[in-house]
Amino acid sequence: MAGQFLLLVFAFLMVLAAAKDGMSFTIPNWLTGGLAVSFPLAAAMLGLGWVEFGLHMATGFAALLIGMALFAPGWIGGGDAKLFAAAALWFGWPDAAMFLAKAALMGGVLAVTLLMLRRAAPASGLPRQWLEGKLLMQGGPAPYGIALAAGALWTLPDSRLFALAAL
Repeated sequence: MAGQFLLLVFAFLMVLAAAKDGMSFTIPNWLTGGLAVSFPLAAAMLGLGWVEFGLHMATGFAALLIGMALFAPGWIGGGDAKLFAAAALWFGWPDAAMFLAKAALMGGVLAVTLLMLRRAAPASGLPRQWLEGKLLMQGGPAPYGIALAAGALWTLPDSRLFALAAL
């Protein structure tokens, strides 16, 4: 029961990260930290073995390195890199590969959607100051936390942790 609750916490924090990123283009450290800190407790509650736990830790660390490599040239934000690593920690190997593929697909959907909405925004008649610094601003950043959360929620039902929770 506690393990199932912690899976709900994971889903809630991912949705919250998407909302924060969509509204402010930031993902707070307490959110990604909460995901990372809650994983060992969930692993214990769900009966994850030491070898699997180690694979989850290694996967999270590898994801953090990949995220840092993508952050260095400015391709993604720092919050996105940390959120990717925290989610990969929860999925472990090989579920993290499916998470990455689904998050990338959702990132493409997000990019196309933002391009269409940003192209239509000036014709909407909204005052310019309502668009500046917002999600629909022409040339603005893409809140990739939305794609990461969508990929995580899409992957979760087929993940090993979900199976351990017997949901």
